[in-house]
Formats: sequence, C-alpha cells, structure tokens
Amino acid sequence: METEKRCDMERLVEIMRTLRGENGCPWDRKQTHRSLRTYLIEEAYEVIQAIDDEDDNALCEELGDVLLQVVFHAQIADERGKFSISDIIEGISEKMIRRHPHVFGDVEAKDSDAVLRNWERIKQKEYAEGHEEDGRVSIFHNVAGAMPALMRAVKVQAKASRVGFDWPDIEGALSKVGEELAELEQARKSNDGDAIEEEVGDVLFALVNVARFLKVDPEIALGKAVDKFMARFRYIEDKVDQSDRDLEDMTLEEMDILWEESKGKDL
Repeated sequence: METEKRCDMERLVEIMRTLRGENGCPWDRKQTHRSLRTYLIEEAYEVIQAIDDEDDNALCEELGDVLLQVVFHAQIADERGKFSISDIIEGISEKMIRRHPHVFGDVEAKDSDAVLRNWERIKQKEYAEGHEEDGRVSIFHNVAGAMPALMRAVKVQAKASRVGFDWPDIEGALSKVGEELAELEQARKSNDGDAIEEEVGDVLFALVNVARFLKVDPEIALGKAVDKFMARFRYIEDKVDQSDRDLEDMTLEEMDILWEESKGKDL
C-alpha cells in the first residue's frame, strides 16, 4: 500500500523564503507584486487548458504553479510587513464559513440559486460595513476592471439578474440582439467611428446575455470558434502548399472552395 504523501505547506513557504533571501535566486529576489501579474494570469490560463484537455497530471502541475504564485506574493507582502501566507489562509477560511451560513449556520438554502443570492447579500453587507463613508454600495463594487471584457460582461449581467434586473426569458435577450444589430447598421451607414464602436460593444454585450440564458460560457465558446477557424484555415494553407502556390496568389473564390472542403473534414 502506497504511503500517503504529507502535504507540507510550510516546506513550500520555506523554499520561497530561501529563494527571496540574501543568498537566494537573483530573479526571484527582484520580483514585485506588479512584475508577477502576468505570470499569475498565464498560470491560470494553463490550469484552464489542463481542464479542457482533461489531463489530470497537467492539472495537478498547473495548480501547483498557481499555488506558487500565491506563496510568492505572500512572501513579498510578508517582507513588507503587510501580511503572510497564514493571514491569507486564515482570511479565506473565515470567509468561507461566513459565506456558507446554510452549512455552518442556521440559514436555509434550497438550491444553488439561493446559495448565490445569500452569497451576494453577505458580500454586500461585508463591503458596506467597511465602507460606511461611501454611502450606498453598488452591486458591481467588486467587478474588477482588469477582467477580460467577456468575463466582465457575464459577471455584471449575473449580478444584475440576482436583484431582478433581467429579461423574463431568452426571447427578450434574443430580441435585444436584433435591436442592437439594427443600431449597428445605422451607425455604419452614418460612418461615425465612435458610434460604430459603441454599437459593436452593445451587440457583443447582448450576445453575452443570450449565452448566459443558454448557460454557455462565451469566453469558452469564442475560444472554440477561434480554434475551429484556425484549423480550417490551416487546411487551406496545407492544400496551397501541396499545389506549390503561394497563399497570396489564391483568389477568394479558390480559398472559399477549400474552406468548404475543410468543413467536410469535420474541422
């Protein structure tokens, strides 16, 4: 029987402390919260890729890379006398207990929708208690501006929906797409660059709403559409290479024929 491995968080913390120490790694020593931002984003996307690939080994490794980023930031903050990894763990532990009164308290939540409503109410109360001077707290107070636009749109729409600001069914959302497309056409005819940009944004926002009703993640859906486009276009590239011609010499009609062929290849 295989001996169960001991999960030693302190070992990882000590490794990071050594890397940041006087005789540690020059690269690690010069990093800051700001310089590490890109790495955290990259590691998060690599976790998503491992999930999409259904690769458990990769998922285990990539989650470790994300955890390393957390420990890295904690060590930098600890050196500045701001907070430590223990503060992070204690904080999230207390938050999970507060946010789940239906598990750790006497609040009832019959389904996941009720859980989300309770979660939002608790978040609003927590934020308001720490920002009494700000007056009324918006439901969007914790929507990060740095979040990718599609993800941000989903989050904003979901928050508005939880307080009742939503279409009664998908028909309203679909109708809104048609309305926004008509307004985009009007802006295009007027040749008003600012209006065109605004209406393109409105169309995308309306489509995100439709995706939300259909329980489709628009970020994932768009990613798959991009992958499909690339696969079909690579088919065109391969066919052109086989004909000893240059892609730039192909006519649109010729490329379109190959595009239709690629669709028949389940690309």
